[in-house]
Amino acid sequence: MSTLLYRLGRFAYRRKWSVIGAWSVLLLVAVVAALGLMRPFASATTIPGTEAQRTLDVVRAKFPTDDTHTTGKIVFRAPDGATVSAGDSVKTVRRTVDEVADVPGVTAATAPDVKAGTVSADGGTGIAQLTFSTKKGDALPEATQAGVEKAAAEARRAGLTVELGGDAFSQSKVEVMGPGEAVGVLIALGVLVFVFRSLRAAVVPVATALVGVAVGVLGLMSLTSVVTMDSTSIILAVMLGLAVGIDYALFIVSRHQTQVRGGMDPEESAGLATGTAGGAVVFAGATVVIALAALSVVNIPFLTVMGLGAAATVVVSVLIAVTLLPAVLGLMGGRIATSTVPVLRHSTERAARRTDRPATGVRWATLVARRRWTVLVVSLLGLGILALPAADLRLGLGGTQDPDTSAARAQKLVDDGFGPGYSGTLVVLVQGGEKAVSSAAGELTSTVKRLPGVAAVSPVVPAKSGDAALISVTPASGPETEATKGVLAEIRHARDAVEDRTGTAVDVTGTTAVNIDVADKLSAALPVYCLLVMGLALVLLIVVFRAVAVPLKAALGFLLSLGASLGAMVAVFQWGWLSGLLGIKETGPVLSFLPMLLVGILFGLAMDYEVFLVSRMREEYAHGRTAADAMIRGFGHGSKVVTAAALIMIAVFGSFVFADMQVIKGMGFALGIGVLLDAFVVRMALVPAVMAVLGDRAWWLPRFLRRVLPDVDIEGERLTRRMNGAPSAAVAPPGRSGTERIAVRSGGGGA
Repeated sequence: MSTLLYRLGRFAYRRKWSVIGAWSVLLLVAVVAALGLMRPFASATTIPGTEAQRTLDVVRAKFPTDDTHTTGKIVFRAPDGATVSAGDSVKTVRRTVDEVADVPGVTAATAPDVKAGTVSADGGTGIAQLTFSTKKGDALPEATQAGVEKAAAEARRAGLTVELGGDAFSQSKVEVMGPGEAVGVLIALGVLVFVFRSLRAAVVPVATALVGVAVGVLGLMSLTSVVTMDSTSIILAVMLGLAVGIDYALFIVSRHQTQVRGGMDPEESAGLATGTAGGAVVFAGATVVIALAALSVVNIPFLTVMGLGAAATVVVSVLIAVTLLPAVLGLMGGRIATSTVPVLRHSTERAARRTDRPATGVRWATLVARRRWTVLVVSLLGLGILALPAADLRLGLGGTQDPDTSAARAQKLVDDGFGPGYSGTLVVLVQGGEKAVSSAAGELTSTVKRLPGVAAVSPVVPAKSGDAALISVTPASGPETEATKGVLAEIRHARDAVEDRTGTAVDVTGTTAVNIDVADKLSAALPVYCLLVMGLALVLLIVVFRAVAVPLKAALGFLLSLGASLGAMVAVFQWGWLSGLLGIKETGPVLSFLPMLLVGILFGLAMDYEVFLVSRMREEYAHGRTAADAMIRGFGHGSKVVTAAALIMIAVFGSFVFADMQVIKGMGFALGIGVLLDAFVVRMALVPAVMAVLGDRAWWLPRFLRRVLPDVDIEGERLTRRMNGAPSAAVAPPGRSGTERIAVRSGGGGA
């Protein structure tokens, strides 16, 4: 692979204008496709085959309604001591509803009605139902929205509290690059300037990453015409594309700049950097892609789309890194090694003169080796303490609405006036013969009314066919609470006796039931997914490092950083610690799909850092150095670029914490804290400490595995040796002398 990437890098360097032109055309095609094919985002939280989803499909068939158009609601709250169904308030409500009914694009507007159950028990809150001519999922025309908002504003001036809610007013605008994200990019640029000591070299990774994000995201937007896609999928693609795009370019440009400063021809250097560091980039990208694509095995459509969309953006980032990046380096030529900024130029010269002082990474690794047991114990205790809150992890799908929006305020008015369970109704479907259905529905209604946590049970609604009936159950608690989950479980438990006596089939559905089933399915699938990812990690790393202990250490370190990240998530988003500082306005269950996304993405990034740190240790060990010396020297070579890469990731992910949507805040925080813990605690502290403890045993590999495993040259060591005219070295089993370890074999090599 390294030879192929070497040739590709040199080709892109020589044919720079052709490569840049090809990517420009691809970007233009993506823009045109997005403009012509993009459709509004829509959420589809479904699990094929689950009881709630299967029952929901039956309800739609037996109780048909026109749900093809967008709906909304106006929530009115009368002043204290007044009601929306009497006095001046009712006049204002009716006038407002009549005005809204005349707005172009509004096909129906129904005023609050006590009999219809749209006026609260105290009479202070009422809900007007709206239907629009707009197709469901499409955004309201600006004129229609402005007309409704104008009528609502007039009602507010009359003394009522009025908010707009429902699907029509809950659609969030997607900001691909808001102010927070721009700050994250600027921080990343600052880190790159520090690493490269050159402003123009620092701009290259950011520029190529932005191109990759643009191509990937625009491509995803064009697919909304054929695939149901949530706006969260786009934000995740932007977040991940920016982070990995900058990081992957950093690895290659850092290698290239060092080689050019050392006197290598720029074209040869670009090819060699692509063949060596580019190999690690391809490996890292492949692990992220595989982990994200593996989300499809959970069989939840919205999670599959999210995972595949993010994976596609990572693929584009890898392709950019090994093609467009060398072409851009061709534009710069030898100037990549210099800087026109005096401060940066003098900094480079001072660094070149300081050859007698060990690098910071070497000094740190030496300290860790000397205090390995202390570092090991402190790191394990710290990660373990951070992971403790994860024991209280609760998953849910709510909390995605910005509390400052009118839709969120409307929901709060509904919850305060009608009770938190009003919007989380559970729907019970009874099917069977006409007499049996009637008997079962009556018996079930009586049983459910007596269950704890049930606020109300609606009258039975029979189907026209007579073979089915619906019962709506309103819990006393909100949709995301454990109490409502308990009510659902009690209803499903109580139905068994009714089914046996009446010969009917009883199932429970509704949006709340679907969401609970989604969370339960994800909770059950998370351990299986973790085992799948961990198994993949062990296999890949055993092949890469040709050792057993190193992959086991890497996998266990990943589990530690994952547990600590989940613990931090629970403490902040569920318990509310530091929530004010991070702008988190509402606490509640952790988003049900977030742990899986965290596993997939953090796994790829952790393996990335592991390869860059440990592969150089393996190379030094293969050259005959002692295990301790190899660890220190290898860590010294790789720590700087891994530190810079982690800081960039944290800056990009952390910038999304200040987004308006709770789901985006959660994703940004989880990924940012995950990278922080994995890079600076696991890879920078635990890895050198464990390697120092293991010594030669870290590189042990059973003989039968040594014979059957392929020799993967991730870092392009064989390519480097061939170019330098040196033979390849193979790692001999521990316990042999340094001379024996430098055993030359045909086709050998390191990682």
